[in-house]
Amino acid sequence: MTTNPLKLVFMGTPDFAVPSLDALHQSDHFITRIITQPDRPRGRGRRIMVSPVKQRALELGYDISQPASARGDDYLNLCMDSSPDLLVVVAYGNILPEPVITCSPLGAINLHASLLPKYRGAAPIQWPIINGDRETGVTTMRLDTGIDTGDILLCTRTPIQPNDTAATLHDRLAGMGAELLVRTLDRLAAGEIETTSQDNRQATYAPLLNKKDGQIDWHQSASAIERRVRGMTPWPGTYTFQGSRRLKILRAAVIDATPNAPPGTVVKGFADELRVATGEGILTIVELQGASGKRLSIADYLRGHPISPGTVFS
Repeated sequence: MTTNPLKLVFMGTPDFAVPSLDALHQSDHFITRIITQPDRPRGRGRRIMVSPVKQRALELGYDISQPASARGDDYLNLCMDSSPDLLVVVAYGNILPEPVITCSPLGAINLHASLLPKYRGAAPIQWPIINGDRETGVTTMRLDTGIDTGDILLCTRTPIQPNDTAATLHDRLAGMGAELLVRTLDRLAAGEIETTSQDNRQATYAPLLNKKDGQIDWHQSASAIERRVRGMTPWPGTYTFQGSRRLKILRAAVIDATPNAPPGTVVKGFADELRVATGEGILTIVELQGASGKRLSIADYLRGHPISPGTVFS
């Protein structure tokens, strides 16, 4: 039992924030209000969808607010009306102005999916995989008006496994973050936590990814391309073109061999393989998705769509 349970306003939106919401719900602390992004159209059909946090909060019976903006007196009053001790922010999706950050006695804390000050920004899960880092983690920090620049409270580390994708790492970090968040609040409530200023000289950034980032540059090394495939699974996905045909690459592996063809050229392999020359080494494509939209092993795809050695991807 926590000696001094805290009253919280919880702000979060995507799947990453749901384990944190569940952990806080099961803790000794009290969530007085949940703030999440407005319902928005998504997907090909542009159906109006609720956020994962809203869906879970409704199941748990919480009061939910969905303001369109974090600016103005209405938003400030929304945060203050239950007299919270602390604001807790997990992937909310809005930058909070200073009056909101400072409206509660203990201010606001944020859970970030990296080992700050590394990978500040919008895509901290994907970039460590793409860049070949050996470890990553989660950090709780004091929120300030910068982008992930606040003082660090606690952090937890985890190795990046050779088969990790952004999806598997997302789920692992979300669970780790939930545990770290509750531990941070318990220690804040007990007055047993100290902050550490971030060293801005060590800061790196994780800019938002978009679909164009997924196009493979075959002049990169095979290992760099393989990491990009994993780091962009499931979003935004990696792809290449065979003429005008767009092929989405879902899984790939590195072959340690010297290519005897220009980057992007299909080279000879076994009958059920698709090997492609890169700037360094050879990449074998394990799974892909063609125009039909169906995920296929490379053997199944090649049975219906043969690709001859000498074909050049772009």
